[in-house]
Amino acid sequence: MNRVKTGIPGFDSLVKGGLIEGSTILVSGRTGTGKTIFGLQFLYHGAVKHDDHGVFVTLETRPHLLRAQAMGFGWDLKNLEDEDKIIIIDAASSKAGLPTSEKFALKRGFDITSFAEEIYQAVDHCGAKRLVIDCLSGLGLRFSEPSEVRRELHRIGSLLNEMNVTSLFLSEALNTNRQSRADVEQFVTQGLVLLDLAEHNNELQRSLLVWKMQATPHSMKRHHFEIGQRGIKIL
Repeated sequence: MNRVKTGIPGFDSLVKGGLIEGSTILVSGRTGTGKTIFGLQFLYHGAVKHDDHGVFVTLETRPHLLRAQAMGFGWDLKNLEDEDKIIIIDAASSKAGLPTSEKFALKRGFDITSFAEEIYQAVDHCGAKRLVIDCLSGLGLRFSEPSEVRRELHRIGSLLNEMNVTSLFLSEALNTNRQSRADVEQFVTQGLVLLDLAEHNNELQRSLLVWKMQATPHSMKRHHFEIGQRGIKIL
């Protein structure tokens, strides 16, 4: 069983050496817990260290802001995009009703089918082995029929698995008692990682919990982590 290194120091040892190749993992947490950074670090590390091309689908943050956020950690996405090693699909601009000059972008009023088709085209274009969708919650809130979203996400996840594309689906958590806004992990993902940010002794502390990971022994403990100059690091 092949393992995919995440590029997050200390994380791979929690899941027996890395994520299972072709699996889809849900990363869930409230605003500010580090979900987007987790996804960017996974994608950037794959492209730079393992020549794993990747696709980042952004539903919340416009691409120029995403590139700036990544550059803050020394991750030059634009250079990798120019080399066709990373593709950013802009779904945020159309969702906000704003124009975009991005090469890969969804049109205003896009539906779940066109969303899936754009992903397939991008994966095929660059031969992607890693994919990140940020944020799944934004996609679910866009459509009135949750069953439609579930059905299409299940189809996307199944196809990515067949193509051996290892994927992170990022999702907003409502509170500490609920893993994600739509309980997506129950029907489309093989693993669930919870990120948390809580106050302790008048200080905010970040922590991570591997809630489930199919076919993989994993840590059952809560682990603290920090976000430093080079991204996320498990303490």
